[in-house]
Parts: sequence; C-alpha cells; structure tokens
Amino acid sequence: MNAVILEKCFKYFTNMRIILEPIERSVAKYNWLITDFECNHYPDDRITMDQEYAWLSGQELLEIVENYEIQFIWAVFSAFPKDVPLDIAVLSELPYADGNPRFWQNPVTVQHPLAIMEIVAWDSTLMLLITKDQVVMDAFVQHFPFAKNLEEQNAQRSR
Repeated sequence: MNAVILEKCFKYFTNMRIILEPIERSVAKYNWLITDFECNHYPDDRITMDQEYAWLSGQELLEIVENYEIQFIWAVFSAFPKDVPLDIAVLSELPYADGNPRFWQNPVTVQHPLAIMEIVAWDSTLMLLITKDQVVMDAFVQHFPFAKNLEEQNAQRSR
C-alpha cells in the first residue's frame, strides 16, 4: 500500500498536528514544499495567504503545527530529502490538490518525482497520504487503523 485516504472519522481532517503525529520523526528528516494551500487563518509569516508555495524544514513545519491551530482546507505537503534543493523553475506545475483528478486514478503516485511523500488536505473533508516510504505508511496506518487503501477505493469506484 502506498496511498491511503482518511475520511469520515474526524470533525475536520485537515489539522496537520493530528495528521503528522504518528510520523513526526519522519517529518523532521525532510524539507517540505507546501503548495495549493488555503487555511482558516495564517498565524505564522512562513505560511501566508499571498504565497504560491512555502519551503520549510521538517522542524519548522512541526513547530508551526504545534504552536498554531491551523486548519488546512486545501494543501499539498511534499516531502523532499534534505539534500534536494528547491528549484521551482524546473517544475512544469506545482503539486496541487483542488481539482486534481490523478488522486482518483490508479496507480496513485507522488506528484513531484523527487518527493518521497505527499500529504494532501482535500477541502477539509479528507486527507490523503501517498508515500514511497513503507515505514511511514506502516506508522500512519497503525495510528489510524480506519485509513483505507486509496487504490482499492479507486478500483471500487471505477466498477
């Protein structure tokens, strides 16, 4: 399993403090590109309303979600190894959530080829985790046993 969906189990699904809790150690190991984000408020100047993207260390991301109750209505959190530099110019498009049909088609993959994982906040109604790291997936599913295999869900929808 490399992609799971969380839906119908929280008051709202896009509180990143709750979502990152089971994979906190892994989060700290990466740098994070946050794109296509819309929040209920923007209390930290590292993630502001007028930005097209934010580039944060894992430690910065954890600090923000620990210190502020931010609801990410829409967002894509893409994890990159620390030795991969951010080069927005080489992307044909930034990873996006709103209106992206690729999540609902198999095989489900991380949008950026150099990213290790992607966490997607979808309209405050569900959360997706897509990862190449089985340790992350195992920890996430153990913490959220009601997470469903996204590719199985997609296959059932297409029948």
